[in-house]
Amino acid sequence: LIAVSSGRSDHQERVLRMSTNIFWQESPIGKTERQKLLNQKGCVVWITGLSGSGKSTLACSLSRELYTRGKLSYILDGDNLRHGLNKDLGFKAEDRVENIRRVGEVAKLFADAGLICIASLISPYRKDRDACREMMQGSSFIEATRDPKGLYKLARAGKIKGFTGIDDPYESPLNSEVYDPWCRCFHVFSSQSP
Repeated sequence: LIAVSSGRSDHQERVLRMSTNIFWQESPIGKTERQKLLNQKGCVVWITGLSGSGKSTLACSLSRELYTRGKLSYILDGDNLRHGLNKDLGFKAEDRVENIRRVGEVAKLFADAGLICIASLISPYRKDRDACREMMQGSSFIEATRDPKGLYKLARAGKIKGFTGIDDPYESPLNSEVYDPWCRCFHVFSSQSP
């Protein structure tokens, strides 16, 4: 039997406990060496907010700004991921949990590789975002919250049904590192160096 880390689904825990030949393979080049090569620290910027709040717009703007500063980043956009990695998941609570867990695992790998990973997802449940923060193990996790506009007025008026934050819960972060409805979070990286 092998030891398994927390944050996995019950099914995944059972599969790993049953497996006797799955071992973590260490890389000969570590995180520190990759960060030195890239001249940046790998981290995850987790942009959360309601649908239509501008998460993807913020992610793209941040990625462009980082590029102009010579920093390598990659965007994990919630909608894009549902075309591939998470195309087998729906929008029930348990599917949303698995969606966030998978994205968290990929974001962790990108941060370990030395990239600035920008994850842009509704990620409605606080416990799931907290689990992603915990799985980073020493990598920076920067949570940014977007302020919703427009669509929620229609949803509250009953003109849009099944809307996250209205008919389905959205739990706002308690202590996000960045809360700025006007997309001004670029200063977070201005002093970042390896």
